[in-house]
Amino acid sequence: MFRSLYDRVLVWSRHRHAHRYLFALSFSEATFFPIPPDVMLAPMVLADRASAWRLAMLTTLASVLGGLFGYLIGLLAIEAVLPLIESAGYLQAYASAVEAFERYGIWFVILAGFTPIPFKIITIAAGALGMPLPGFVLGSLIGRGARFYLVAGLIWSGGDRAAEYLRRWVDALGWAVVAIAVVAGVIWWLY
Repeated sequence: MFRSLYDRVLVWSRHRHAHRYLFALSFSEATFFPIPPDVMLAPMVLADRASAWRLAMLTTLASVLGGLFGYLIGLLAIEAVLPLIESAGYLQAYASAVEAFERYGIWFVILAGFTPIPFKIITIAAGALGMPLPGFVLGSLIGRGARFYLVAGLIWSGGDRAAEYLRRWVDALGWAVVAIAVVAGVIWWLY
């Protein structure tokens, strides 16, 4: 199941509009969309290793621009957005982000931009708290850039060998992620 999806994503990554799709995904993930851009960046680097660094830059810039949009949402419309955050199940994450911002400021943006923490929560919280914009942009560039350049670099360095290895193990990895998600959901539901 996952292998056919993997093969399909590789085909999509060679589409003539793939760069636009990557930009749109990266922008929207930083604001509202739940799927991280890594899932499109990695196969695009596999499809065109010579463009790895350009693709990492495109992903980083689009994510930071999307982050600025999220920042504006937090700054101008947090009261209207909080019910949506709650209905999406991110209210606790939002509260944790607010607390972390108050403690760590720009360092939290850098760390959160690099990790799998939903970046949209960070961008909206930064705007709602009125974090200084230069610090937010700098932290976003460093955190998101480090993440996307690392992904591009790992895929670039592995090349065709990594592509074949990933293709061979994608079913096992896919089912492992599903199992982890189910276990996490059950634990969350129980507590």
